[in-house]
Amino acid sequence: MLLIHGDVHHIYPREHLKGLGLARGRYNQIANFVRTQSEINIAIGAKPPELYFEQLAAQCRGGPLKYGAITDEISMRQNFEANCVPTSVLDGIIPTYDDFLEQRRALMALKIKGWFESL
Repeated sequence: MLLIHGDVHHIYPREHLKGLGLARGRYNQIANFVRTQSEINIAIGAKPPELYFEQLAAQCRGGPLKYGAITDEISMRQNFEANCVPTSVLDGIIPTYDDFLEQRRALMALKIKGWFESL
């Protein structure tokens, strides 16, 4: 990531959430941020999560390459797990924004707990 220019990406895109009437304090949640390549962030844009997660899943099933270079499901799931993103979204289970935040916060807490316990 240090060699590739990256962005802070809103997993549930900011413009999408703004369009739903959410205020800045609601869409700018740490649990909604992930670091990604600029090209991926730009390609996702304001797409609703149900659309771009389906496109990511399709990309792993041999569909068009739209977001980065991951083309197999195992690698995509490993990437999501490493970034504490619920892998269920690749199965078409797209939680509401609030449910997503709750799920991701729990995954982030487990990761932090694991790091702490490994000290």
